[in-house]
Amino acid sequence: MKHELIELLCRKSFKYTHEPSFKLVSGRMSRFYVNCKPTTLSPRGMYLVGHLVFDEIKDLDISAIGGLTFGADPIAVATAFASEIKGKPVKAFSIRKEQKDHGIIKWIEGDISTNEKIVIIDDVATTGGSTIKAIERARSEGIEVVKVVILVDRQEGGIENIQEHVKDVTAVITRDELLNEWEKTAG
Repeated sequence: MKHELIELLCRKSFKYTHEPSFKLVSGRMSRFYVNCKPTTLSPRGMYLVGHLVFDEIKDLDISAIGGLTFGADPIAVATAFASEIKGKPVKAFSIRKEQKDHGIIKWIEGDISTNEKIVIIDDVATTGGSTIKAIERARSEGIEVVKVVILVDRQEGGIENIQEHVKDVTAVITRDELLNEWEKTAG
């Protein structure tokens, strides 16, 4: 499954140039660009992502998985769906980028309560900033973050930055794995 997901990400989500030509959220320029949404929102990608992320969390004592909208949303939903199929249901949730100003004012949407143990996910980690923001917002709601799973680690320090906030951090796929596959098919 992992190799199939790497192939799918290379076809739909990964771009590479020899000169830095992609502007990142941080403002830096990069030779690599990863937009996981075309993969995570495709039927086969959703299937693969859901099962692979579930494999990363299946042995944990947690009740939910989610992260900062929008990158984490399809991964959370796919993982929750796979968890039900595999007989160990885990709920999905989403963390807002902006706190709503009406109704019940909260950062997190979903069937989740204070003191639950959860996993934070993100589609891509570069510096880890959005993942850290998700961790902080979950904790501000009284939720315990026990693990972080990143779909694609760009291998630019994000995992290490996240580990300053949560010790257990894993990546399903690395930039090097994507680049190796890209070089096989593009070369």
